[in-house]
Amino acid sequence: MSVITTNDQLAALCQRLEKSEYITVDTEFLRDKTYYSKLCLIQVANEEEYHAIDTLAPNINLDPFYGLLQNENILKIFHASRQDIEIFVNEKGIIPTPLFDSQVAAMVCGYGDSIGYEKLVSSMANATLDKSTRITDWSRRPLSQRQIDYALGDVTHLRTIYKNLDKQLKENNRLHWLNEEMAELSDPETFIVRPEDAWKRLKIRNGNRLFNAIARKLAEWREYEAQEKNIPRNRVMRDEVLLEISAVRPEHANALGSIRGLSPQFGQSKAGLKVLNTVKEVVALPLESLPKISRKQPPSQNTDPIVELLKVLLKLVCQNENVAPKLIASMDDLEQLAENDNANIKAMSGWRYDLFGCHALDVKHGKLAFTIKNGDVTLIPVEVIL
Repeated sequence: MSVITTNDQLAALCQRLEKSEYITVDTEFLRDKTYYSKLCLIQVANEEEYHAIDTLAPNINLDPFYGLLQNENILKIFHASRQDIEIFVNEKGIIPTPLFDSQVAAMVCGYGDSIGYEKLVSSMANATLDKSTRITDWSRRPLSQRQIDYALGDVTHLRTIYKNLDKQLKENNRLHWLNEEMAELSDPETFIVRPEDAWKRLKIRNGNRLFNAIARKLAEWREYEAQEKNIPRNRVMRDEVLLEISAVRPEHANALGSIRGLSPQFGQSKAGLKVLNTVKEVVALPLESLPKISRKQPPSQNTDPIVELLKVLLKLVCQNENVAPKLIASMDDLEQLAENDNANIKAMSGWRYDLFGCHALDVKHGKLAFTIKNGDVTLIPVEVIL
């Protein structure tokens, strides 16, 4: 084990690792004061060795490691990889490929919804993690030995976890299930943040079209500001302030500065003038040009019982097949399926359809029934009953 701090050390390490069948990878980062994650440490291991790469070391060039992530002959293994991949996309515009996410693989193997790394370490590696440095400032140097040991535990135990999950996936013939999930994680679109879509993060409960139009434009402005200045979006403007501006629709600097959560001088600032102009521009728009509000309709009384039956079916299927329900369908998915046989949901294609979707349609159309046998709920074709 070592901490890599020079380009020569990193180049030599990557040269050795490129001969590996797989590598396990994790990162430590900070994001409390920035929009984009600040990468502080990369942990990597293969079958023989494990190291921490100090990404904050002077003049360190991570290109050899990024080349390793793009080497298609090496499987890259992460746990809950979304944030790690987002960092690599933002830092270098790359996505590790091929990819194996142990959290998703564990869901496919029936270990529950979004199982944590600590539980997998306990159940598969028969080890415990030192929690004392879990909350730490990874940007501070020097790192203590305890910090380094904690960080490396995220890739050393992952080797054992991977072997266990890979074996189970092959025995259960579920590798293709995992591959479908990895395809989504390997899609660059998954990690693109578009400012024009930033309003979707807001909890908008107001049905007024003008209110919604202003909130959308302000959310877009805020996202651009946060990205450009690399600060958290709530440091630009908090959600509740943004929504209050959308409701009050201030016309001048004093009115804007009087809104709770803003300083009296905000209306005179460059940002304040931009907010006022944004509100003015939206208010001046004709009603027909404002975005229409599409509200999700609650299930009708006729479909409520169908949703309840589908919930029972989902639970039954997941118990029998030992797979996490979250991986197959959400409550929203079940409601859509109850209303529409051709619902555009994951459960209606691929392995999910074979496992659940086709049976859900049979339940809806009276071709499949539930019965209790020896105290257990089971499925039975209706023609058998007749």
